[in-house]
Amino acid sequence: MMASSYSAKDEDGHITVSGPAGGLRSKKPENTAFKQQRLPAWQPILTAGTVLPAFFIIGLIFIPIGIGLYVTSNNIKEFEIDYTGVDMSSPCFNCSLNFSWNSTKPCTCTIPFYLDQSYESNVFMYYGLSNFYQNHRRYVKSRDDSQLNGDLESLANPSKECEPYAKHENKPIAPCGAIANSMFNDTLDLFYNDPNGTKIQIPLTTTGIAWWTDKHVKFRNPGSNNPNLTAVFQGTSKPVNWRRPVFELDGDPENNGFINEDFIVWMRTAALPTFRKLYRIIQKKNNLVPTLPRGNYTLEVVYNYPVRSFEGRKRMILSTISWMGGKNPFLGIAYITVGSVCFFLGVVLLIIHHKYGNRNNSADISN
Repeated sequence: MMASSYSAKDEDGHITVSGPAGGLRSKKPENTAFKQQRLPAWQPILTAGTVLPAFFIIGLIFIPIGIGLYVTSNNIKEFEIDYTGVDMSSPCFNCSLNFSWNSTKPCTCTIPFYLDQSYESNVFMYYGLSNFYQNHRRYVKSRDDSQLNGDLESLANPSKECEPYAKHENKPIAPCGAIANSMFNDTLDLFYNDPNGTKIQIPLTTTGIAWWTDKHVKFRNPGSNNPNLTAVFQGTSKPVNWRRPVFELDGDPENNGFINEDFIVWMRTAALPTFRKLYRIIQKKNNLVPTLPRGNYTLEVVYNYPVRSFEGRKRMILSTISWMGGKNPFLGIAYITVGSVCFFLGVVLLIIHHKYGNRNNSADISN
């Protein structure tokens, strides 16, 4: 005769079913306040007395903040010049028309321009590209972070993610990948045309343009104990579109190889097809003299980077900065817009409450 089964509740709240096969635990949740959703809860009751002040407070806080951000952004001085050379009247038209990645001789063009106001503090010089999609999935993945961090094994055997820019002529490419292969390599020099006819070159700082974490953590030269980068990179090949190997990017050993700051800045990919990257810094040396006085200038470009193939454009930007960074009016406009909408809604709801609130209260009292 088969023994009858029975159910018993354990101390932890589980239901145990006993039988010939032994105790079986059910799938019923434990009988606790958390699992049975009996925890105390607070549900705010939205009334005119709580909602209306919230709208007005948000509006009164956001609008002044937005105005401050917008004014600060507008006080930043910025000058931009396009040197793509698409128009026939452009000084760089011949370079743009005839230059390609296969060109063996660089092309040089000179662009005069005028600054209508002085730049007092440190000036940041950027290069900008348009219609260049650095955010493409395959492009972003086309790199070897272990190689860039100085791993000797990855230097000799680059990651498959770098294909088809992993090897060239049976030699590993250093640095490998499509990002490194398409590195921006125009040379930009700035000259001030003194009223007395003298042409003065503006000193440009090549270091301090990359993030500290990139320079000292993510990017390292292989064989860090060996200062001879020529020997370290022996047996590797330069990227296909580069004019010189990675160990000849700069004469300064602290800014050469994988830790070259121009290279590091380029390797930090942009999220949008139109972007700018920091190229140089013009340091302020004398408090009595503007960093860039108002007047005539000349931009000399060694045209190495073709953009006609993808219908792109190139530009040079001179800009100062503030405590909030570079020129960007969007954040101020966003704050002003949100604050204005909240304040407007607060006024509308206040009118509705004043017009219909007393009527509803009278109806409740009569009922």
